[in-house]
Amino acid sequence: MKLLSLVIAVALLTGCDRKPFVEHKLKFEKQSDGCNTVSPEFKMTSNFGGERYEFQKCLPADFTKEQMTTLRQGDTVMVSFKKPDASQAKAVFSITLDIDSYPKYNKITIDGETFAIIPSN
Repeated sequence: MKLLSLVIAVALLTGCDRKPFVEHKLKFEKQSDGCNTVSPEFKMTSNFGGERYEFQKCLPADFTKEQMTTLRQGDTVMVSFKKPDASQAKAVFSITLDIDSYPKYNKITIDGETFAIIPSN
């Protein structure tokens, strides 16, 4: 019985020792060439595994997932996309970005634009 109590206590203590992290999954689809039709719509959906953001972005026409980064600064998740050069072909992409982070973050900044995360009750 004492051994079982010790195993449970160790499991509980090690289970609570979580290190801070931020993870993302990015899905994107090219919508059109040029950047004349970028929609300003921005949608956020919270779920058990984090938040999902859906929006459109003007990016290099040859955009790849390696050209987007995420990092955590305090209570903010910072998201950066590669900006198209003046001579580079541009395109509108539909972006679906899933963010999971510990501890909970209160703001997300996407290319310099900050949004507050307001939980729904």
